[in-house]
Amino acid sequence: MTILSPHRALFDMPRDTCYLNAAYMTPLTKAQVKAGHASLELSSHPWDMGAEDFFTDTERTRSLAAEVLGVTADDLAFVPAASYGTATAAKNLPYEKGQAVLVLEEQFPSNVYEWQALVERKGGDIITVPTPDDDDWTAGVLEALEAHGDRIAIAALPNVYWSSGARLDLVTISARCKAIGAALVLDLSQSLGAMPTDLKAIDPDFAVAAGYKWMFAPYGLSVMYVAPRWHNGAGLEQHWITRKNSEDFRGLVNYVREFQPGARRFDMGERSQMVLMPIWAEGLRQLAEWKVHNIAATLEALNGRLADVVGNAGFTCVDTTKRAPHILGIKVGDKAAEVGALLKHNKISASFRGNMLRLAPHMWVDEEDEARFAEVF
Repeated sequence: MTILSPHRALFDMPRDTCYLNAAYMTPLTKAQVKAGHASLELSSHPWDMGAEDFFTDTERTRSLAAEVLGVTADDLAFVPAASYGTATAAKNLPYEKGQAVLVLEEQFPSNVYEWQALVERKGGDIITVPTPDDDDWTAGVLEALEAHGDRIAIAALPNVYWSSGARLDLVTISARCKAIGAALVLDLSQSLGAMPTDLKAIDPDFAVAAGYKWMFAPYGLSVMYVAPRWHNGAGLEQHWITRKNSEDFRGLVNYVREFQPGARRFDMGERSQMVLMPIWAEGLRQLAEWKVHNIAATLEALNGRLADVVGNAGFTCVDTTKRAPHILGIKVGDKAAEVGALLKHNKISASFRGNMLRLAPHMWVDEEDEARFAEVF
């Protein structure tokens, strides 16, 4: 692993802005903006677009995403949001009346609402793992799986708890899910692209990530991993481009039941996204150049320095052994309003989630940003 130097020059970021909020949304790079201008120009001349333009950028982006995720392109589908991926999983996974779905307390709603609807529709319960005092979600999940294993059909979990940055051991959790016959559905929105995530070792049934956070996608594009055992499942939509031989526009009315290979059958309608897809391809190219393990090492070191700053100011962070490398959760308690006002006044952007201040820096943060944060905090 290599600790990377800051790359602030790649972003159109004012010098007086200290942005520690990548978990909220990552800014596009200058190169991505340039790619977006080019794709907008192409869309203004549809007479210059051919059938291949519905496929080329999509498949290039799929291959780049597969490289970042460490899987094959056939395992990935393009979706508009994490909720779309969760709904796809709910449509395909077996669930019988009286069973239960396991979630975390105050888990992000896109991986909760769908399961609430499922148990209301078919009968059953949501089992909620309570927030641990020591940030050890893994132990809480394993305890719940042990206590309710005969009823749990699906465990719907993140890799990183969205408000605190606390990390879950998904390899261990997955092994326990398999032992009791429970499916595993993951929302990886706060981990993919920023920390190594071995999907082959975890082997979830479905995993989805909102692209606009750590995956450097423009808002409206996300990615879903589908385990090979579900490649013959059913997508949420029935549309033309996911079908076999859809590249042949003259033969589209020769309706076929067969699909494009792998997880492409789960792609959203209008997946081509001629304006947005080239922007994401450039973002994924940049991630591949940095390499996820280098990003994680760099952000872990940076967050370690930020943790020292807030510790010296009398605040407690999520323990190093429990947190992800790229998100630093700070327990500010009843001082949230005071701290928030101070940060905002000094143009330091971060997020508050409950009683946690969430810091999420990325490759644009440099020594001047760190010094400023230390002085203000």
